[in-house]
Amino acid sequence: MAKLPALRLFLLFLLIVARRAAASVHEYKGEKFGRKGNAFVLHGGSEGLLASLPDRNSSATAANGDSFIRFEKIIFRRPEGAAASSKDKDSFKVQAIIFEVEDRNAIGGSAYGGQKALCCTPDLAKLGVCSEGMLIYRPLTKNPDWPQIFSASFIGKDLVATLPSQSISISKSGMYNLYFIYCDPALDGVVIEGKTVWKNPSGYLPGRMAPLMKFYGLMSLAFVILGIFWFSQYARFWREVLPLQNCITVVIALGMFEMALWYFEYAEFNKTGVRPIGITFWAVTFGNIKRTVARLVILLVSMGYGVVRPTLGGLTSKVLMLAATFFLASEVLELVENVGAVSDLSGNARLFLVIPVAMLDAFFILWIFTSLSKTLDKLQARRLMAKLDIYRKFTNALAVAVVLSVGWIVYEIYFKSTDVFNERWQNAWIIPAFWQVLSFSLLCVICALWTPSQNSTRYAYSADANEEFDREETFTLIKPGPFPSKDNRSSPPMHDNNASFGREATESHNVDVGVEDKRE
Repeated sequence: MAKLPALRLFLLFLLIVARRAAASVHEYKGEKFGRKGNAFVLHGGSEGLLASLPDRNSSATAANGDSFIRFEKIIFRRPEGAAASSKDKDSFKVQAIIFEVEDRNAIGGSAYGGQKALCCTPDLAKLGVCSEGMLIYRPLTKNPDWPQIFSASFIGKDLVATLPSQSISISKSGMYNLYFIYCDPALDGVVIEGKTVWKNPSGYLPGRMAPLMKFYGLMSLAFVILGIFWFSQYARFWREVLPLQNCITVVIALGMFEMALWYFEYAEFNKTGVRPIGITFWAVTFGNIKRTVARLVILLVSMGYGVVRPTLGGLTSKVLMLAATFFLASEVLELVENVGAVSDLSGNARLFLVIPVAMLDAFFILWIFTSLSKTLDKLQARRLMAKLDIYRKFTNALAVAVVLSVGWIVYEIYFKSTDVFNERWQNAWIIPAFWQVLSFSLLCVICALWTPSQNSTRYAYSADANEEFDREETFTLIKPGPFPSKDNRSSPPMHDNNASFGREATESHNVDVGVEDKRE
């Protein structure tokens, strides 16, 4: 029981940490600069932005067609000790640079082919290409106003330098980067406070996330259509519903909640620029519960639970432990990825959270196919042809899903490894969308195979399944010989009725009716 409070504290810690930078509104609360070569650098944000629409109106709504990056109340503070050693006429600058990723080669330089530097060196200053102690950049030929450079100065013993509040209009679609840089070591210890606001023409959603709002709207509609079909069948044949079909119902309901929550989360994010942590948390949680229950259902089906075995026996605790571990690992990963700061640059630390989830998923797949092979063998041996047919279709669907998953993982690795600077950001939304479409498609296949109907009981486990199989095999082996006379043929042989029942037990759409006839 002691582990539960600890888990809650850990999740609370993740939420508190993630709140420091809220989505398209990037907040800076005392962040320090890190040394990069001969410069001190702080990454201020990186997002895909579309160009402002030419016919944008002047309304105050978020989706007014304007695209910009806005500085709001950006100030820099330096330690009192560093300021005490400064002279009254000294001037130290902190610069902010905004550039599109395609123009990254315009930043920095080197003298005589040496190592590239961000800050102007004495050798470069002698060549007259920059001012010593300042950021090196070259205006673009096509657009001399870019990269955009802004400065805040510490004069004398000033402890605070302010960057004027202003908006930079975006006239070209691209991946934009913001960095704060200073070159003078005398400013060591400077921290930044304030925020920047990044906006697209349609709202505050980052460029790589904007298409997902429409996608989740369509997925919500798809789940509603699937839900109407499934729940109508469920209500119509509720007396024939099996435990497996109850689990499918739960998965559909969770999927409907998940898609709706994601859509409203993106819509609110797009409207305000601040990610709604409450909605995001529940969208992530419902999604992880759905994925966990879905994998659990597939595993139980593969094991033949309710079909060839009434219980899981000693495997119950292992199955539940695997499901709980998968849920916790997925929950932590999704919370770190979705709650709080959003940037088109992803850190390598994410790998430490992805690896456990990937390993658990692989274990699920291995266990599912191992169990499915055994179940198919049992159904084949018992000659339960109706169940065998449906399990073969289920196996084929799983195999196709696995092949598609492996292929997509290879493509995803290629996509990310060849797009180091996120230049293909407008297509990045397809990667998470694919997994949602694949899981929904597999759910549709399962719903089609196990739709509630008046014949649902033919999928259920029968307590006398082994007895029926033994009798059917006996009746098949004992075949009637030739009748010696017409008189003998006139009296109906008893074993013909039994053989007829044997065929009925395996091919009938209602096992219970066959059993009732036999007893009569």
